[in-house]
Amino acid sequence: MSGSPLLADLIEALRCLPGVGGKSAQRMAFHLLERDRERGLKLATALQQAMQRIGHCGQCRNFSEDPLCALCASSSRDRQVLCVVESPTDLAAIEQATGFRGQYFVLMGRLSPLDGLGPEELGLAKLTERLGEGEIEELIIATNPTVEGEATAHYLAQLARAGGVKPTRLAHGVPLGGELEYVDRSTLAHAFGSRQLLD
Repeated sequence: MSGSPLLADLIEALRCLPGVGGKSAQRMAFHLLERDRERGLKLATALQQAMQRIGHCGQCRNFSEDPLCALCASSSRDRQVLCVVESPTDLAAIEQATGFRGQYFVLMGRLSPLDGLGPEELGLAKLTERLGEGEIEELIIATNPTVEGEATAHYLAQLARAGGVKPTRLAHGVPLGGELEYVDRSTLAHAFGSRQLLD
């Protein structure tokens, strides 16, 4: 490879992105330098601005430049229903795919003692405080169906009950359009165990 320390630094910096290895980072760096320097500079400016100015909403913990994000500041959202998600990505997915008009709380992770993520790191003291204010009637638990996600869901359900709030959990099971013979065993077992009465 080239003896340029700046190029080596750029390639190494690009490797911090998820799913980007050495070859992909090198390809990106070469593309920016060979064909797209203007956009590369725009990317650098946007990245610098974002890293310096984007923080967390004081109420839901989602990414925000302001003390309150647009969702929390909106008067048209239902303040009696709170949906707890693991990440801003999950929040965006729910916003794009559903008609949910309640509020959110973003954990920025899930309970995982091995990774050093406990109740403090997930902001559960702030969540407990919100649940205790008496405005929230339902806590929708939208953590992922992983071992850590399920443990987090049980912990959140206990917090909700202690605060006099009804906890609900997103349904898990056979995907729409899926065929039973192709569904993995644990998903099928969970779906079978969580079956519901048809109206």
